[in-house]
Amino acid sequence: MSSSEIDYPGLVDDALRGVARTILEQVVEDGLPGDHHFYISFETDHAEVGMSPTLRDLYPQEITIVLENQFWDLTVDEEGFGVMLRFDGRPEHLRV
Repeated sequence: MSSSEIDYPGLVDDALRGVARTILEQVVEDGLPGDHHFYISFETDHAEVGMSPTLRDLYPQEITIVLENQFWDLTVDEEGFGVMLRFDGRPEHLRV
């Protein structure tokens, strides 16, 4: 991209990541309000996604997780978030 162009898609992506980060930070502090829940889809083959090899074998390209009733150890920082979920009754830590 030349210096005379504005990267609108990149700016929108950054803004949406900021909104998601702010909301997840609020969930860390206060829990989920009311009947809220979040569907979060992400590419599992991204180099910075952390998940067990077993889970990655089950979802080699993409996964959608739901943060609703049963999630633990939610952490949020500038780079992403981490959370513990159960898959087939087994606890799994994800880093996105």
